[in-house]
Amino acid sequence: MTAEQTSMVPGRILIADDEHLVAAGLASCVKSLGCAVVGPAADGQEAIQLAERECPDLALLDIRMPGADGIDAAAILWRESDIPCIIVTAYSDEANVTRAQHSGVFGFLLKPVTVDSLRTAIAIAWSRANDARALRNRVGQLETTLSNRKIIEQAKWRLVETQGMSEPEAHAWLQRTSRNGRRTLVDVANEVIRQALKAPARAL
Repeated sequence: MTAEQTSMVPGRILIADDEHLVAAGLASCVKSLGCAVVGPAADGQEAIQLAERECPDLALLDIRMPGADGIDAAAILWRESDIPCIIVTAYSDEANVTRAQHSGVFGFLLKPVTVDSLRTAIAIAWSRANDARALRNRVGQLETTLSNRKIIEQAKWRLVETQGMSEPEAHAWLQRTSRNGRRTLVDVANEVIRQALKAPARAL
């Protein structure tokens, strides 16, 4: 996560709308908030390509554009580039809202857009995106912890089976080897598993 991604306001905002006047109005609002404008892009695919090249912090996307629409583009931008999106549209029908809930959409903004409404939408979307990032990181850490525990348990039982150790002895051996070698416990466990697979009866 970059410094911009942890700040209260995104510094660079991508705009995508196939209506030139609407895009120009959005750009003016964005600039009035002290943010830099990326674009505008005229459709969803161009927005994706522009994001890959310019790395904006957040995107304002119209729904109905040629090619990939705003919601499809939002899903790709969030999944592949970690860019949260706000849908700026005249359409707030239930079908689009439901689609957006399963994409990288962190806010809806109805046209016509004002500076105040944009400021509020950006603040809410940015906060939600940072919360989502924190949750994703936490889930990743938990998954890593669970995976490491499984590896350590497997190594412990390899020692029990191949070296005749008791479970407490195997656990103590892993801890002692980790400490003496200044290595992580999971590194030692992985080595035990590798050696056991190559030579189950080999003394450690």
